[in-house]
Amino acid sequence: MPTTLIEPFRIKSVEPIRMTTRAEREALLEKAHLNPFLLHADDVLIDFLTDSGTGAMSAKQWGAIMEGDESYAGARSFFRLEAVIQRLTGYPHLIPTHQGRAAERILFTVAGKPGDIVPSNTHFDTTRANLEASGVVALDLVIPEGLQPRTIHPFKGNIDLDRVEDLLKRDGDKVPFGMLTVTNNSGGGQPVSMANLRAYSALLKRYGKPLVLDVCRFAENAMFVKLREEGYQDRSIESIVQEMFSYGDGCTMSAKKDGMVNIGGFIALKDERWLEAARNLLILTEGFPTYGGLAGRDLEALAVGLEEVLHEDYLRYRLRTAEYMGEKLKAGGVQIVEPTGGHAVYIDAKAFLPHLQSEDYPAWSLANALYLEGGIRGVEIGSVMFGRRDDDGTEHYHPMELVRLAFPRRVYTQSHFDYAAEVICELKSKAEQVKGVRITKQSKYLRHFTAQFRWA
Repeated sequence: MPTTLIEPFRIKSVEPIRMTTRAEREALLEKAHLNPFLLHADDVLIDFLTDSGTGAMSAKQWGAIMEGDESYAGARSFFRLEAVIQRLTGYPHLIPTHQGRAAERILFTVAGKPGDIVPSNTHFDTTRANLEASGVVALDLVIPEGLQPRTIHPFKGNIDLDRVEDLLKRDGDKVPFGMLTVTNNSGGGQPVSMANLRAYSALLKRYGKPLVLDVCRFAENAMFVKLREEGYQDRSIESIVQEMFSYGDGCTMSAKKDGMVNIGGFIALKDERWLEAARNLLILTEGFPTYGGLAGRDLEALAVGLEEVLHEDYLRYRLRTAEYMGEKLKAGGVQIVEPTGGHAVYIDAKAFLPHLQSEDYPAWSLANALYLEGGIRGVEIGSVMFGRRDDDGTEHYHPMELVRLAFPRRVYTQSHFDYAAEVICELKSKAEQVKGVRITKQSKYLRHFTAQFRWA
C-alpha cells in the first residue's frame, strides 16, 4: 500500500504568485516598518501569516453562494446555517457575526464587567484584547507542559484544573464564566482532551459557572481526540464534536478557520441567560438577528463548510501537513513546538536565535528574517503580541517566543511546503546574522497589527 498521503482535492482554479528578489524584499520590509502585517500580500511568496479566512472554498461552497437569500429579515440562508449549527452543537440559539472578534466583543460586553476574571487554557490575541477592553482580566491557566516547547504530551492544550479550582476558591465571585480554546492556538495549536474538557465543565458547574468554548478549530481538536484519546478511535468525527459541545454552555467561533470560509463568525448559546442582551447589541453593531454581519451568500457557504470540515480524509491530510512540515524542519536542526498542532508549525525563536535577548524580540526578528530570506510571511507569537509596555516604559516579555507558520486550508501543495522548509533550514545555518528589532510606535491594544520597528 502507498504511504504517501495525498491532498484530498483537485485544483480547479489558480492564482499566480509574484516572485521577488532579496533586494526587493529588503526595500519592501523597510517600507512596512519591519512589520510583516504591513506588507502588501502581492509581495509575499508563501503566506503563512494566518489560516483565518485565507483558505480555498470548495466547488460546493461556491455553488451554495449562488443560492444565498439576501432578504433582510428571515432569510432561508440563516435557517440553513442554524440547522447545521444546532445539529453539531446542540445549542438552540444562534447569533451570526461578521467574524470571531465581533462575537467575542458582543458576548464579553453582556456577560462580563470590569474587575471580573475569565480563566482559559490560553486566550488568543483578539479574545484577550476584547476581555481587557471590557476591564476583565484574561487569565491563562494552561498545564505546565503547554509552556515547554519540546515536552511531548498528547494534549498540551489542557487547562490546569488545580489552578482553576484555586482561582474559584479564592476569587469565585469575580469569575462570570470559564473559557477553553480548542485547539489552543497560542500554545502551538495543541489539542484539549475530552477528559480535560469534561472535568473542567464539571468543576465550573460545581461553582455555578458556565463554560464558553472558543471553537475556531473544533474539528481539528476532534480529530486529535480520535487519534490520541482512548475510547474514541471508532467514533465518527461528528459524534466527537457533539460530545465536545455538550460540555459547554455556549461558544464563540471565528468561522474563518474550521468554518472553511473567508469571512464569518457566530455565538451559539445553550440557554437564554445572555441571549436578549447579545441580540440587542448585535442589532446595534452588526445587523438584524437573521444575518448579523453577513450576507446570505456567506451564511450558505458557512453551512456547507461546517459539514465539509468533518470529513476524515480532509482532517487526516490537515494534521499530516503540519506533521510533515515539522519533520522537515527538525531534520534541518530547527527546534519547534512538539508535537505539531493541527493548523500550524511553531518555530522556537529563542532556540533558533540564541544570540538575541528578550529586548530584541527574537520571534519578531525571526519572522522578518524569514521574509527576507525566502518571501515567507509568518506571525510572531511572543512578546510583541502578548507582552506589554507600561506607561513608564517598562516592558513585560512573554515566556515563549514563537513564530507561527499557519497553513491556509486547501491552498498550498507539497512543493510549497518543501520550499518553505528549505528556506527555513538555510536560514538556520546563518542564524547568527539575524538582527534584533526595537519598537518605535505601537497602539494600546493588539499592537502587533500596526506597530512600527527599527533594527536594533
